[in-house]
Amino acid sequence: MSRLLTVLLVLLALPASARAPKLTLFISVDAMGSDLLLRNRPRLTGGLGRLLSTGAYYPYARYAYAEARTAPGHATLATGANPWRHGIVDNDVYDRATGQAVQVYTDPTHPVLNGETAPGSDTSPVNLMAETLSDRLRVSTQGRAKVVALSFKSRAAIPLAGRQGQAWWFDEATGRMVTSTWYAKAEPAWMQAFNARKLADAGFSKTWELLRPRAEYVGDDDRAMEPEAYGMGRVFPHALKGGLQAPGPASYRAFAVSPLSHDLLVQAATAALEGEGLGKDDVPDILAVSFSGTDAVFHAFGPYSWEMQDTMLRLDVAMGQLIAAAERAAGGKANLVIALSADHGGAEIPEAWAQAGVPAARLNPVEAAKGLAQELKAKFGVDVTVKLLELDVYLGGKALEDGKVDAVAVRRAAAAWLAKQPYAVWAVAKDDLDTAPDQGGLMAAMRRGYYPMRSGDVVFMSKPFQVISDYPRGTNHGTPYSYDTQVPVVFAGKGVKPGLYLEEINPVDVAPTLSALLEMGMPASAEGKPRAEALTGAR
Repeated sequence: MSRLLTVLLVLLALPASARAPKLTLFISVDAMGSDLLLRNRPRLTGGLGRLLSTGAYYPYARYAYAEARTAPGHATLATGANPWRHGIVDNDVYDRATGQAVQVYTDPTHPVLNGETAPGSDTSPVNLMAETLSDRLRVSTQGRAKVVALSFKSRAAIPLAGRQGQAWWFDEATGRMVTSTWYAKAEPAWMQAFNARKLADAGFSKTWELLRPRAEYVGDDDRAMEPEAYGMGRVFPHALKGGLQAPGPASYRAFAVSPLSHDLLVQAATAALEGEGLGKDDVPDILAVSFSGTDAVFHAFGPYSWEMQDTMLRLDVAMGQLIAAAERAAGGKANLVIALSADHGGAEIPEAWAQAGVPAARLNPVEAAKGLAQELKAKFGVDVTVKLLELDVYLGGKALEDGKVDAVAVRRAAAAWLAKQPYAVWAVAKDDLDTAPDQGGLMAAMRRGYYPMRSGDVVFMSKPFQVISDYPRGTNHGTPYSYDTQVPVVFAGKGVKPGLYLEEINPVDVAPTLSALLEMGMPASAEGKPRAEALTGAR
């Protein structure tokens, strides 16, 4: 009898029904590094601020691979894996067959639906070599779950949607949200109605004004090396006409740089929630939203600019609207899980760093490639083409293709020359990547980000504060240093234990943690683990 009583007590202690949340809201904020968020947090009182206060907040997550970029960051968040498994090593890769740089999600067999497709542009997940959280959910529910991913960037929407969801992104040529034939054969009615509102056209008559009084912004509005781009000007208020007389590609680009892009994404997300009926039944759904406007502002004006301070304030407001819409769709907070992170952080404008006494410089990859090509010509007596894409160096040319010179010797000579340059810590040929000593842990980061089919023939590590950019103004990201790789992670909602968690985690843990909350297995190639300390275990 006592044994039977024990069994009954155990059964009574179990949850009556182990149900996953009806809706998961997966948010990424492009270029929102930990330092940027922490610096602005005291002024965030809207949706983003409340999420940090009421969720399980990890300020110090760090990507463990070297090249912190948008495409690999979103792929890592989606798959729980590093680039050496998912294959997305950078935004652009070198196509050795054509001798041209192409976007990493390029797929000529799946053009943009009902629109123009630029050659070599991102259109499908065919090059993503790992299963995503969205794919795992679709498989786990036998196709019943719905997944919609939205972003201004195709390279963000595509990995978040995976192979089996829907991906929609902003087309700067037309001012519309578009997809490719991989994801749809016809535009659904809800997206047709959304595009008919022409929100980007409506932005043409607006200006980007400061949200709060000027005295609340830190530093100067007009800073060194800010651009004169898209007709916006360097100081507030910013015109969004792009120098045009009527809405067109230049004004759409200005719109994408402004916080008005946040509002468009929230409106698109609300349309998706309603049009697809997300969160309306007991089969869990995912809505993924990647806010790209922060990255556009970062590249143009830098992370300390008034523009970035203002876009964070406006993101705070927009995120509150997004979360409220998700809660309504799911039937309340009890049916909703939220995850928030970022794909990368970013460096200060290098000239501004230098003015402050930081040993910073702008590294022009075009000039560096010319110098390396000259060195190889002098050493081997043949022409070798050299292309630098961030930390990857691609070598080509007829002499290498025909075997007239020893390719291994050329790669090692290239690495030896690069390693001696004032901007480099070290360089290594792909032949030696697995055996080279791990200097300061940086080689391990490079290995995790190396995928043989797409990475360079030689890889190098720049010194801290070296910003790789062939544009003379603005700034960039793409190194393993903390200002580029350290990002926040937040979980909130059903099954989450709120709190401030100061241990450093890896963003590969995001997808496995969401898998645990969704009551399913992890994506097939995941390297991360569920963050058990932030989970209540309640169902």
